[in-house]
Amino acid sequence: MRSQRLDKWLWCARLVKTRTGAVRLVEAGKVRINSARASKPSRLVQPGDVVTATPAGRLFVARVLSTAARRGPASQARTLYEDLTPKAPPRPEPGLNGERQKGPRPTKRNRRRIDVLRGRA
Repeated sequence: MRSQRLDKWLWCARLVKTRTGAVRLVEAGKVRINSARASKPSRLVQPGDVVTATPAGRLFVARVLSTAARRGPASQARTLYEDLTPKAPPRPEPGLNGERQKGPRPTKRNRRRIDVLRGRA
């Protein structure tokens, strides 16, 4: 099989849970093939195509390596594509850039003392 419907490929590659979910994703305009928006779920994908999708608000970029006749286990699904998703930037450590460090919540007694210091008592 050289080409496959986009919705079926997304489902076989386990990028979405259901084929209906894949159709909704495509119709919502959240899938691109080779940087062109896919307007129909019946659009054919072939090996070498780059699919960009944003399921559940997460960015996913993959190069299609092959197609599948049916949906298989996750280990087989990972062989259908090459993950090209850029790595997320590292999160800054708490306390830097003026962020509040997480710690234990103040007790009622401590809260009263804080209020006195701030002049709200």
